[in-house]
Amino acid sequence: MMTVMQGALGLASGALVGFSLGLVGGGGSILAVPLMVYVVGVPEPHVAIGTSAIAVAANAAVNLGNHARGGNVHWSCALVFAAAGIAGALGGSILGKQVDGQNLLALFAVLMLVIAVLMLKTRAQVGEHRVEISMSNTPSLLALGLVTGALSGFFGIGGGFLIVPALMAATGMSIMSAISSSLVAVTAFGLTTASSYAWSGLISWKLALVFILGGLLGGLLGTGLARHLSLRRGALNTVFASIIIVVALYMLARNIYIT
Repeated sequence: MMTVMQGALGLASGALVGFSLGLVGGGGSILAVPLMVYVVGVPEPHVAIGTSAIAVAANAAVNLGNHARGGNVHWSCALVFAAAGIAGALGGSILGKQVDGQNLLALFAVLMLVIAVLMLKTRAQVGEHRVEISMSNTPSLLALGLVTGALSGFFGIGGGFLIVPALMAATGMSIMSAISSSLVAVTAFGLTTASSYAWSGLISWKLALVFILGGLLGGLLGTGLARHLSLRRGALNTVFASIIIVVALYMLARNIYIT
């Protein structure tokens, strides 16, 4: 049973998740899982992962529409990447449910640290504003989509912070285009992972709804701000990466202490 306090905390947490997705195309589950476990108070890590997956998928879909209206989504590349990633996400989610919940959170924290480093190294790169799918970039899109999807499913994350650098590496697209296009895969990966967890009864539907409602407002604010601050995104992502590092170290400390 979700308390009023949990509902309020879930609404605020959802707004933060939606804002992150709208602003940088990622950070949904990177933030959602720790928020659900340590702020909202979901006791079972697998339920937190499953619930965050459906909430992030829904919020990513809304933010995708916001970015698409700006003409920044490269649909051909994004759909091929997402299609390959769905298979990986399904396999990864099946494997992730077999891992002890506390160990999964510790591994998740390590991945957060890796992602933060990738953000610092790749997010400020300049690429092509318009790219199309071709024989030269299709193999890279398929391979990176599969790997990214598997990691997304295993850790129950939307994968935005993995997808954006992968899309840039595979196609050479600009950071703004990669952020916008990544939401196609974030939505697809999140739905795939959520379906697997829902099948196992590991989703709190009431909490997911509260998260989604909060994410709608946060997403609108994040997308609007992204359009005005795209040239300063490198600086913004440096700050955001630093936040991820702090959260990851906190998660590691808690799980090492529990162990």
